Amino acid sequence: MARIDVVADLELDSPTLVEGLPGVGLVGKTVADHLVNAFGMEYYAGVHCDGVPQVGVYRGERSALRPPVRLHADPDRNLVVLQSDVPVSPSEATAFAACVTGWLDDHDVTPIYLSGLPEQSDDPRELYGVSTGDGDRLLDDAGVVPPAEGGLVSGPTGALLYQAERTGLDSVGLIVETDPRFPDPEAARVVLEHGVAPIAGIEVETQDLTERAEEIREARERLAERMAEAEDESSQAEPLRMFQ
Repeated sequence: MARIDVVADLELDSPTLVEGLPGVGLVGKTVADHLVNAFGMEYYAGVHCDGVPQVGVYRGERSALRPPVRLHADPDRNLVVLQSDVPVSPSEATAFAACVTGWLDDHDVTPIYLSGLPEQSDDPRELYGVSTGDGDRLLDDAGVVPPAEGGLVSGPTGALLYQAERTGLDSVGLIVETDPRFPDPEAARVVLEHGVAPIAGIEVETQDLTERAEEIREARERLAERMAEAEDESSQAEPLRMFQ
């Protein structure tokens, strides 16, 4: 049965969630992992929704298995992070998004969804924002501007945004320019500093992302290769110039 199983008794009051599904540039994955590690966030719930591969995840020097997609929480910062070690199947993205969105709505959670906009350039990464419900207010307060041209967000993250719009859930979608060929720690830094931090009302150190950029790239490339071998596309944002 598709469900989210809460395993920790933590007090959260209308928290903010940061989504970290693997996508182009592995921006969401990098952001989620950084937050969980930087804050020492506690394992909060297992995400057992359709589209999640049935595999067991283990950590070095630990014997306990955990689900590949899970929630970590920090009550002090009123923050929840959706962390994923595997791609969610886009062919089952609709069911996955409905499962997650139902839980978010029931628990009064405001999600921040993350997506990369492929851009092969050494120019500074630009950050844009889209929203559902009253999420535009959060973007305005954070100074995040909308994209200059129309486009779409595909894959599981796109399905989550679609469900948020369909159900009237307040949400924010952060779209950052990212190198589609490699994991992009710089794009993750931009998202954290200029998007996640002001919207969630937190402070997070990002110097580690810059200093360990090459190490992070190498570690993430293995996941990127596995994603490239999959038949389905991962989450990404893309312009719709051809339709305008």
